[in-house]
Amino acid sequence: MTIERLPLQANGHLISRETEVEVLRLDGREPYIAGVAYHCTVCDRQPVFRTTDSAVQVREPCPYPDGITTKITINVTSGKLLVTDDLRPVFNWDDNAIADYNSTLGQAQAVEAMAAAGCAYGPVGNSCPGLYRTGPDSYIIASPRYDDDDNPSIPESTRLARICTDLWAYSIADLEHWKAKGGDPARLGWTDTIVEVPRGTYQFTHHSGERGFDRDAVETVTFAHVERIA
Repeated sequence: MTIERLPLQANGHLISRETEVEVLRLDGREPYIAGVAYHCTVCDRQPVFRTTDSAVQVREPCPYPDGITTKITINVTSGKLLVTDDLRPVFNWDDNAIADYNSTLGQAQAVEAMAAAGCAYGPVGNSCPGLYRTGPDSYIIASPRYDDDDNPSIPESTRLARICTDLWAYSIADLEHWKAKGGDPARLGWTDTIVEVPRGTYQFTHHSGERGFDRDAVETVTFAHVERIA
C-alpha cells in the first residue's frame, strides 16, 4: 500500500475543505480517496473519481457551480402576513420527494415545496433575523450587525417583525390562507407576528444557497429579498 497527497479537482462540487487529498493505493484495487464527503453538499450527488498520477478529479461537473438562488411567489389576498419560524404543522414537504435537506439542492426543493402550499420558507441558521421594509413594496429578511455602541446596521424603525429561529428558518404565509388550512389563531405565541402589507403577489428571492454566502459575515446579512410584483 502507498499513500500520497494529490491536488483535488472537484469540478465545481463541494466535497472537501482541502485543496489536496490523501490517496491510498492498494494492489489490484481502486484507489481510496480520504478526506472527501460521500455526497456533494450542493447537488447531493455522489462523486465519481478519476485518479491520475498528478491529481484526483471528479468526473462529472456539479450542475450548480454557483450554488442556487431560489425564487418563489405566494399570494397575500388578505393583506396580512403571519411571520414566524415554523409553520410546519400546517405547511410541510415530503422528505422522500427532495434531495438530502442538508444539501443546497434539498433546501431549495423544500423552499419550492413550501411555496407550492402557500408558505414562503427559507433556511437561515440560528440567526434570528427580522423582516424589514425597504420601500413601498419591497422588504428584506436580514440580520443586522451592531457597532461598538450597539447601533444596528438596519434602522429599527423599518423592522416589521423579529423571527425567533428555533427551527433555523423563516416561515411566512397569508394569515387567512394559513387559517383555511387548519391554522389556529388561538395557538399563536410571542414568536409569531402578524404584519399588514398591501394585497398582492409577493416574490421571495432566497440567497443562502448561493456559493460563497456567509451568514456570519461582518456586515448585514440579507437572506432574502421580498417584492410585491402584482
